[in-house]
Amino acid sequence: MTKVFSGRVARRAAWTAVLAGIAAPVVAQQVAPAPQTNPSQTLPVVPVPPFVPNAPVVLPVLSPAQAAELAPVLTEAGFAQGLRRAGDPTPSFKDNQALVRAALDYARAVHSGRLAEADFDPNWGLRPTAYDPLPAFAEAVKQNRVGAWLRDLPPPWAGYDALQAGLATYRQIVAKGGWQKLAAGPDLAVGASGARVAALRKRLSVEDSQVTATGDKFDADLKEAVVRAQRRYGLNPTGVVSSGTLAALNVPAEDRVGQIMANMERWRWLPSELPAKRIQVNIAAAVLTVFEGDSPIASMKAVTGRPGNETPMLQSKIHSIVLNPPWNVPTGIAQKELWPKGEAALKAQGYKIIGTGANRRLQQQPGPKSALGRYKFDFPNNYAVYLHDTPSQSTFASFSRLASHGCVRLEKPGPLAQLLLRNDPNWQPEQINAALAKGDTLRVSLQDQDQVSVYLLYWTAFANANGTMNFRGDPYGWDKDLAAKIEKRSAITAAAVSAR
Repeated sequence: MTKVFSGRVARRAAWTAVLAGIAAPVVAQQVAPAPQTNPSQTLPVVPVPPFVPNAPVVLPVLSPAQAAELAPVLTEAGFAQGLRRAGDPTPSFKDNQALVRAALDYARAVHSGRLAEADFDPNWGLRPTAYDPLPAFAEAVKQNRVGAWLRDLPPPWAGYDALQAGLATYRQIVAKGGWQKLAAGPDLAVGASGARVAALRKRLSVEDSQVTATGDKFDADLKEAVVRAQRRYGLNPTGVVSSGTLAALNVPAEDRVGQIMANMERWRWLPSELPAKRIQVNIAAAVLTVFEGDSPIASMKAVTGRPGNETPMLQSKIHSIVLNPPWNVPTGIAQKELWPKGEAALKAQGYKIIGTGANRRLQQQPGPKSALGRYKFDFPNNYAVYLHDTPSQSTFASFSRLASHGCVRLEKPGPLAQLLLRNDPNWQPEQINAALAKGDTLRVSLQDQDQVSVYLLYWTAFANANGTMNFRGDPYGWDKDLAAKIEKRSAITAAAVSAR
């Protein structure tokens, strides 16, 4: 599974240098009126084509050696890949057909996930590509390469591999009893001592090998351990254990295993090949990352949708940048948040009222007060979301940045715009700055080679560069929703298997 792309060094240098500053219309067809017929006329007889049933599925027949190889590997693989939980019954294979069908079911699950199309939430805009494992499996049986076929099924990405390793680690933690819930009480900081500090040390040592598990003194070393934990959970790294840190530490180890399994499932929705250059937004962590190959080379803070105004998961391609964009206010936002302020107040804030009566709408004009700031990055999607600048920079200082109506606000949109336009001689930094200063709205189309794929993803569990697991909250409840949908789909699949 190749995770290194050729030419990475040269491309990385170009991207890093810049970021350091940081359906065609449907035409109605005319239909001719149906001709009038005379009932006395005899209509021609149209022969009915004979029914041709689908050809029966022919399953490959495994040799005894292949069956002996496949059965134990298949049993373990489902557990290691997060498809089975601890305590789930071990699958049994009574004959060749059962073993082959189990292999095909496993292949579908680990390669493209366990959900059917109807299971996807409308905001889950990512969909795995259709996958039929039978042809490749039959060829693997023919060539006696069943083991290699199995190894090639999971997503070929470092992020998935890291989650698989994290899954094994946290399952071991659960098997050893997990961790005890920490008691509520006053904030804990340097200088504190007693039973709650002793419990804190023991709790931190389960996930952090640098922590001494014994002792009841909150010293400088323990403060650093608290800071590391706060960074793992996306919290403000103050070194003080307050209610937010306590809540994160008290999430049961079993729930962390569930988070990892949910995120492994979402990895399976991604294509098996990702563009060498791409932009990824982690919605849950509110972070944008620029990737070269499968390696992150730069990142910036983002602001994503608050619960109720969720930023959807999707994949698309940025095709243009709008400089000095106006904001065409969505009807729902206008009705709930803006019209109640009154027309005079809205005009004072740079809003233009377009139309009258029930058809009136609001557009905020470009300028320093515009909610979109000076840059808007457009990509086709069914949710009317985009990446954009913002005049409100204070939110980026927060460690909880789920505050938008669904679009993604960027901390450093200028450097990103320069990066995407770097090959266009007409839009170098000087020309961009001049256009911004002039104040006119301009749409700059990206050259084909500079159109970059963008992925909005929901990662609540991921590993950093050294393999340490990081967790975020489940602000939209999508982890729990996904687990419930998998449980329901698994029951349907089990019923279908028993009926075979």
